[in-house]
Amino acid sequence: MPVEGSASKKALVYVAGILLAFLLLDFVVGLTFKQTLATVLVLGLVLGTVLFWEIRLSFALLGSFVLIGSGLLGIEKFIEFSSLNIILFLAGMMMFIGYLEKNAFFEYLIAKMLKLSGGGGLRLIFLILFFSAFFAAIVDEVTSILFMLGVVLSICSKLRLNPVPFVMLTVFATNIGSSATAIGNPVGVMIALNAKLSFADFLEHATPIAFVVLLVLFAVVYFYFRKDISEMAVRSRQIPAKELIDEHAVSNKALNSAFFLIVFLALVFHTQIEQALGLEKNAMLLGVALGAGGLVLLIERKNARYFVETKVDWWTLLFFMLLFASVGALEQSGVMEMAAKSFTALVGENRFYASSAIMLLSGILSATLDNVLAVAVFIPLVHDLQATAIGGTYLWWSLLFGATLFGNLTMIGSTANIIALGMLEKRGMPKVSFFEWLKAGLAVTIPTAAAAFLLIFLQYLGG
Repeated sequence: MPVEGSASKKALVYVAGILLAFLLLDFVVGLTFKQTLATVLVLGLVLGTVLFWEIRLSFALLGSFVLIGSGLLGIEKFIEFSSLNIILFLAGMMMFIGYLEKNAFFEYLIAKMLKLSGGGGLRLIFLILFFSAFFAAIVDEVTSILFMLGVVLSICSKLRLNPVPFVMLTVFATNIGSSATAIGNPVGVMIALNAKLSFADFLEHATPIAFVVLLVLFAVVYFYFRKDISEMAVRSRQIPAKELIDEHAVSNKALNSAFFLIVFLALVFHTQIEQALGLEKNAMLLGVALGAGGLVLLIERKNARYFVETKVDWWTLLFFMLLFASVGALEQSGVMEMAAKSFTALVGENRFYASSAIMLLSGILSATLDNVLAVAVFIPLVHDLQATAIGGTYLWWSLLFGATLFGNLTMIGSTANIIALGMLEKRGMPKVSFFEWLKAGLAVTIPTAAAAFLLIFLQYLGG
């Protein structure tokens, strides 16, 4: 994630980081020259992304060029690891969600639900947290945070409240909710398609954990932000609930609702559809996203090309594809095989240690870099670990919750965090300091991550 500082200082840090990594890997870790070079080049791509976030695609392109040109990444591995299924899934869902977003469908739903609640400070907070998590799970965290923050900032403005605490708790709930389903977060999509986990698998294993973690969040934010919640409670009693939310004019409500429901149900029951049609596992997870995108373009007709160009984040998708492909160099050079052997040597056959190590390490990387970067690096490792004595589905769930829950720890831990801070800055509202966020992030991350780990342990390792 982005790091502040002048270009010259960043360049100095970048060069120093590359040299230090090369020396450590070559002389301390004991990799071969080829393995060292592959690792350093991939680390250079990641470090360049972190330091020069605004031109991260340049580093992805140049990094891929050097890896391919040096023979460290073959074309077959490049294609295998580029994860076109993930890229196309995200593109299709972006078209679908972009269409609903264009028609203010989600803002309409949230306005109706909050008005029906009757207002009230504590009730309002719980509804905001619940809907932030719910919409992140059934749409995606980026879309959810955009329209939920619109609602939250509107409420804070009408009640004359400092928006910062309420923006933070909305982000916390969004990151938690994004772990509940296969489509709530790009890392969930990555894990589902790489681990061959269905939407139903997420509903059975990840959703209950995310729900319990959300309950833990309710308790934490109630005590941590109790003064702000009390102030909201007092002021919300002075305004009728129907005046708190601006209702959006939405055309074709029935059609859009039916469209959303059909696509969502098709995603939920994609395994059953695949079995009925004799298709390979997760074929319809991708197929439904592509079909939804195709229907959107039929509806848009004359605006279809403009819609694709504006609603699909091609910059990010191309970056993801090149990032995923570059990690293939670590697999091709044998670095991941060596890392898997070192990992199993460290934890032995103790699955408790394996689960906690995956969750903690992926969490730290997610909090300091980016959860997509962290998961892209860990997926080949977890794949290789499946062939060892500690292999099991629990490692995928540990990776999922480590990458999502630790995103709450820092300001740069997830995309939702950065979008929220950007919206505050753009509207000239109070800024959040790094330590202000870290303090609240620690209060939230420690108990929620502990709860998730305990549930994974009880479900998979307790016996």
